[in-house]
Amino acid sequence: MITALWRLSAAIRAYLRFYMPTNRAVDWLRSPRGLKWAFPAALVATPTYLGLTALAIALARQPHFGFMNILVLLFYWNAMKFAWMGVLGPLCQLRLALRRASIPASQKLLALPACERPSPMSDSSV
Repeated sequence: MITALWRLSAAIRAYLRFYMPTNRAVDWLRSPRGLKWAFPAALVATPTYLGLTALAIALARQPHFGFMNILVLLFYWNAMKFAWMGVLGPLCQLRLALRRASIPASQKLLALPACERPSPMSDSSV
């Protein structure tokens, strides 16, 4: 029974991780290339989602709009997700910079991500 629940929760997490746009944005913000955009994205997305939360709360108070409570939870969750990335982004960027600084010069080329390495076909001596 616990195994089935574990697998179901893993499947739901994988589905949400792949198909929900804010999860994809947060995943990109956690990448080395997206870390520099974590704080600016949090400055824009957090107030936007909090404003949408306030709007959804106002609509949920109206008769026949009780379904808006789901959107209240969704908007608030996304606001907190981006706010947390605004806090963690600079810390992760600092950790990445310290890790790169501690690598010896002879291994720096190998330590770069594949997207930042020079192509083996490029000839820099020409």
